[in-house]
Amino acid sequence: MRRKTFDAILTAGGLVLAVVLLVAGGLLSWGHGFVTSQVRTQLSAEKIFIPAAGSEALANPAIGPYLNKYAGQQLTTGEQAQAYADHFIAVHLRAMTGGQTYAQLSAKAQADPTDQKLAAQVATVFRGETLRGLLLNAYAFGTMGRIAGIAAVTSFVGAGLMLLLSLLGMLHLRKVPADAELRVPGWHPESAPV
Repeated sequence: MRRKTFDAILTAGGLVLAVVLLVAGGLLSWGHGFVTSQVRTQLSAEKIFIPAAGSEALANPAIGPYLNKYAGQQLTTGEQAQAYADHFIAVHLRAMTGGQTYAQLSAKAQADPTDQKLAAQVATVFRGETLRGLLLNAYAFGTMGRIAGIAAVTSFVGAGLMLLLSLLGMLHLRKVPADAELRVPGWHPESAPV
């Protein structure tokens, strides 16, 4: 194979890959922006605020270390949602139920339908676990958005690198003599299968 043909194929392939990476980077950037905006908008609408710094609500060692950095802030990010769900709501639910899950409490309530106190506790735990699940979904989507942002930057860097390599390939292509053959060490045309 002629060296010039081989170099032209590699250069064209590099340019195609650069375009694909640019398109992927653009789509990933859009995805990052969309998810980040949606998470912020949806969480802001809930008007949940982290308790103020130094408040009794943050004194519990199972809560404070995780929420102190967000103290007094409105909950608007996936990271805040995860901290609030796992280290505020979950801690209070465990304290209220003695560590029992909604399923365990619900089974007890079904076994004794006349216990109004237990029925009220089941309803409260259900609402708490539902809110916790919704906040953890916001955290999951926020994480996917952050990953899309990282992937977008990686795609743009890859596209830039491929574009640079393709441009260098074009410069090299101009210097290669038209009759130069591609030489692969250890391979001889006469030993190639027919």
